[in-house]
Amino acid sequence: MLTDEQTIEVGFNIFRDKFIFTNRRLIIVDVQGMTGRKVQYLTIPYSKITKYSIETAGSFDLDAELKIWIGSDPNPIQKKFNKKVNIYDLQKVLAKHVL
Repeated sequence: MLTDEQTIEVGFNIFRDKFIFTNRRLIIVDVQGMTGRKVQYLTIPYSKITKYSIETAGSFDLDAELKIWIGSDPNPIQKKFNKKVNIYDLQKVLAKHVL
C-alpha cells in the first residue's frame, strides 16, 4: 500500500479499524462485516482535508468522535473511538499534517 517514498509515522487501532498516518497521506482501514473478510482502504491526501473536528467523551457517553471533511463534500467521514484511544493524540498528528 505504501509507495517507495512513504513511511508510516503513527497508527491508531479503533475497534477493528485502523488510522495510519504516513508522511504523505492518511489511510483508514475499515474492516466490514461479521467475519471481517471485507476490508475497505480509504486513502486521503492531507491536502484534501478541508476541516476536522473532535468530540470528547462525556460522563454518560464513553466514546469520542472524529469527523473529517474531504474537499467540498458536505458529509464528513465519522469515526467513534473508545477511551483506549487518546483522541487528543490523534488530533495532534492530524493537525501536524493538515495545518
